[in-house]
Amino acid sequence: MKNKPSIHDVARRAKVSITTVSRVINNATTVSAQNRSRVEEAVAFYKFKPNVSAQRLARGMNNSIGLVMPGYPGIFHSFYAIELIRGVGHACEVLHMDLVFHITNGFNPINTGNVGGVIFADVIENRRQVEAALASGVPCVIINNKADDLDVGYIAVDNVQGGEIATDYLVSLGHKKIATITGNLNTQAGAQRLKGFEQFLEKKNIPLPQGYVYQGDYSRRCARFAAEQFLKLKEPPTAIFAASDDMALETMAVLLEKGLKIPEDISIVGFDDNPACLFGPVALTTVKQPLFEMAEAAVRYLHVLITGNGAVRKKTTLAPELVVRESCSSPKK
Repeated sequence: MKNKPSIHDVARRAKVSITTVSRVINNATTVSAQNRSRVEEAVAFYKFKPNVSAQRLARGMNNSIGLVMPGYPGIFHSFYAIELIRGVGHACEVLHMDLVFHITNGFNPINTGNVGGVIFADVIENRRQVEAALASGVPCVIINNKADDLDVGYIAVDNVQGGEIATDYLVSLGHKKIATITGNLNTQAGAQRLKGFEQFLEKKNIPLPQGYVYQGDYSRRCARFAAEQFLKLKEPPTAIFAASDDMALETMAVLLEKGLKIPEDISIVGFDDNPACLFGPVALTTVKQPLFEMAEAAVRYLHVLITGNGAVRKKTTLAPELVVRESCSSPKK
């Protein structure tokens, strides 16, 4: 088999040094027009493709980043995961960075030697991995977790505020019997959305009866069970705040199966702003969190750290936004 053409072949044909070939490939401005033309002709002649990794090592920079995402059932059907992957991938393409994707169970060690930086998509039972990456000296950033006790940058949404604005909207419509289906309370997002919900009800002196808080896990399965449990209560809620759109949409499906009307009988608010909210039997009111923007910002943050070009704000908290649609109204008199 014929050997692939090397940088030495290009240099010989162009009658220049290997250094000059490298400078042309890396778009250096210190090469004469004549030499640049000869190198470009030789590159075209051999259809030479430079070794990207070698180029980066020669420049003292690794332009690859790792995306570490905690694994959970249905991850590739999850709007949350898909939006983060889409945002990271888009930013990598724009900035000409390579992406290494790793799904973790939280315990296996992560090889940080082959990347220039690491994005941790939340911290769920994998804090040791974050600490190990930081100890290795590799630049890191966390998405969707306000890691104030670690010396690491993060880009997160204010989940407490998200829980508050969802509850505030339902209260403003006149609801006083408001239940919630939480996210996984082992996640910061799940715990903080519940905190915002409970804080606002307490501030307004609205009681939270036993049975009105169902501890979920973001899955449709748990939402179906929660909705059935709420309907069995002596005083069912007139409104439900679900900590994810997937759970809100499944709750809606259960209520409609039972012959109830939305929002006339029960109002529903979700969280995420999944496009699926628009295409159900009733357009879902939800709290939008800027997942795509968080992911893009994380890549830009690492790019600055890796290249050393500029300064970054280390800890960033973004505000959620209420998106009002058709799934909420005032309760029946």
